[in-house]
Amino acid sequence: MYTTNSYKFLCGFLAFFSLLSSTTTLASDNAKAKLPPLPQASANNAVATLNIDDTQFVFSFMGLFDGKTHHDVHNKAWQLKIENDEPATWQAIPDVPSSLSLKGRLASVAVGVNDSVYLFGGYTVASDHSEISTPDVYKYNPITATYSALSSMPVPVDDAVALVYQSRFIYLISGWHNDGNVNLVQIYDTKQNTWQQGSPFLGKPVFGHAGGIVDNVMVVCDGVSIVPHKNKRRSFGAETACFRGKINKETPSKIDWRVIEHPTKKSRYRMASAGDNDRKLIHFVGGSTNPYNYNGIGYDGKPAEPDNAIWSYDITNNSWSVGHSKNSTMDHRGLLNIKGTWYTVGGMKENQTVTGATVPHITPN
Repeated sequence: MYTTNSYKFLCGFLAFFSLLSSTTTLASDNAKAKLPPLPQASANNAVATLNIDDTQFVFSFMGLFDGKTHHDVHNKAWQLKIENDEPATWQAIPDVPSSLSLKGRLASVAVGVNDSVYLFGGYTVASDHSEISTPDVYKYNPITATYSALSSMPVPVDDAVALVYQSRFIYLISGWHNDGNVNLVQIYDTKQNTWQQGSPFLGKPVFGHAGGIVDNVMVVCDGVSIVPHKNKRRSFGAETACFRGKINKETPSKIDWRVIEHPTKKSRYRMASAGDNDRKLIHFVGGSTNPYNYNGIGYDGKPAEPDNAIWSYDITNNSWSVGHSKNSTMDHRGLLNIKGTWYTVGGMKENQTVTGATVPHITPN
């Protein structure tokens, strides 16, 4: 656990101990709710969940199959229906459409709002390894199993963070656009099918970062920034930074961004993250300390390996707790609350192995 002095260390330790003993525990291999793996292993897949009446739906859209080449970038989709204590199985749903000639996409993001899933962006990979950020926005209705095309992103991004506020506004924070990162906060209104710009992201523009939201407070951490050079082409570097953004309740486009302490002083890339509204926590799980290309090989040429750390930010006390999962995992687009337990779906495990596992990391007592 990271602290700046002995008093903070003691307070942080007590807070984390209390967190584990009274509200949540790190998930074990014997977690109460065991869920099946995806029909086909997939990394960098956009995941989301919805609750409709007494049924919870879990979704996985697009991503990378285990061959890890441009041929393995796909647009397949699956859903898992969880009803009472009945056994749950993944079912194929229609492929995700696209306005581009290449249909498969990586680094898309998905969020569930009310009775639909909203899908944003991602990028295609051609045989010459060129990449295009797609402007596409789709809404998926699990009852009718149909996609609807919505108003395109003003600036197409991939590897962005998508956060939902008031079950209406979706905030797309930073991300990659074709040739570089952007510091934009693009806000989509699900009721009006319109876009507006929010207060720009305070940190360096990044991709592969992670974030969550509780009430009107967002926390966004890490990712990869562009490193300029005088006599050679730009490179990519890990960005170690966390920011807290408070949405103005009267004017949702206004965000008061502030720097907050980083929990470990060590950046991670493509973590799974989400806001825990019940406990007023924002969780960050896994990721890699070595940023990498889509095949899991680092930009420094070294294979990336997953981490097993769990960071939890308490929005009330403005403090961090750090623990560990029993599973190391990376290459995620979201962390899902499934019947009270926090899961990753798909991703990569050790040795850059693409997995389809539905893995519990944090579970309540």
